[in-house]
Amino acid sequence: MLPSMTTPDLARKVRQLDNDVQAMYELLAGISATQQRQGNRLGEIAAEQAAHREKLDEILGLLRKGGPAVGG
Repeated sequence: MLPSMTTPDLARKVRQLDNDVQAMYELLAGISATQQRQGNRLGEIAAEQAAHREKLDEILGLLRKGGPAVGG
């Protein structure tokens, strides 16, 4: 024990440090949940992009073959 700290001071400091550690774990849990949600959303966006890519490839294929003109 440090010479300037009394037993109650030391106990209070230990409690505060324990509370700080618990608060950090709570923050990390929140960050983890946010990352999971963002990962899920990125997966959805990637699936949408893949669908758009397929549609664009189909359109480009029609244009290269001289497909029907739009509006005509």
